[in-house]
Amino acid sequence: MKKISIGVIGLGRMGKKHLRELTKSEYWHVKYMCNIHPERAAEAAEIAPEAIFTTQEDDIFQDPEVQCVGLFTLADCRPRQIRKAFEHGKHVICEKPLAFRIEDEWKVVELSEKTPLLSTVNLFLRYAWYTNEMKRFAQSGEIGYPAIIRICHMTPGLSPGEGLQFEGPSFHDAGMHYVDICRWFADSEYKTGHAQGVRMWSYKDPWWLQCHGTFENGIVYDITQGFVYGQLAKDQTHNSYMEIIGTKGFVRMHHDFKTAVVEKHGVNVTEVVEKPYGDKCIDVLCRLMGESILSGQRNPVLPTLRDAAKASEYAWAMLDDARSHDLPPIGTLDELEQIHQRRASQGSGYGLLKEKK
Repeated sequence: MKKISIGVIGLGRMGKKHLRELTKSEYWHVKYMCNIHPERAAEAAEIAPEAIFTTQEDDIFQDPEVQCVGLFTLADCRPRQIRKAFEHGKHVICEKPLAFRIEDEWKVVELSEKTPLLSTVNLFLRYAWYTNEMKRFAQSGEIGYPAIIRICHMTPGLSPGEGLQFEGPSFHDAGMHYVDICRWFADSEYKTGHAQGVRMWSYKDPWWLQCHGTFENGIVYDITQGFVYGQLAKDQTHNSYMEIIGTKGFVRMHHDFKTAVVEKHGVNVTEVVEKPYGDKCIDVLCRLMGESILSGQRNPVLPTLRDAAKASEYAWAMLDDARSHDLPPIGTLDELEQIHQRRASQGSGYGLLKEKK
């Protein structure tokens, strides 16, 4: 099988995760890896020693042998790079959000829908095994009519002011995943929503947010997300679950970032399925996109740029709604500085920006 030539732009935490999986995949040949900081060359070479390192993204866009680009830069760079990729006839894999401003996201969505080139975005819950297991069970009739979707994801995670300002506050940067998968579970569009946030450690933006409302088909939801869960606790942990509650039964999931557990409680079936969690499922994304490019048929599991823009728009809307209500500042900036110092010295943990060797 002839491999697909790809250039990877952006070698931060997520860029390196994608680079590792692309080099392992039978579908991909990493020809280039690009970062504006030349000091990244050595660590990138450890992952993909045969790839060409460059600090100039145009080396990738202007090479006719490159069929696809992976865009893992910050959000403010992505609209220009997505546009350039399409202009040069390249397929696109990118991180979310598509842009810093929602109006720029919709512009690139329009471009993506006018080209035969394939594009997708890393909304990994769409192709995680456990969400697909949940949706299949919900659609089987075992739980009756789906009525309530509940999602919670709280970890220590990325702290305020630590980085990724162009990705937005916690509920936008990470919460987009949960906004998207909730919409995917419901198979409907959001109709109403109300949000409450907290300005933890007196930071300017809410770093915990809970929202609830309805979909157009009548399903109700609540989503809770925040990187506020025991940032300075001696032993850190997290709380993460999803559940779809129907008129007759339910299906729910929880994980420990190593193993995911899906519990099915239907009218005829009671079953527990445990499998490896799969992290960001980037290996699955690489396979699905590779198969789609080679076959010329887009796999319907792959998220579209429109899916990403809708999730981003709704996440921003809930942040705006939270700001229109009481948004209490709780905690101190001194505590936040302690959190920054701890995370800078951690060898492993939740959502660290820099990997420690």
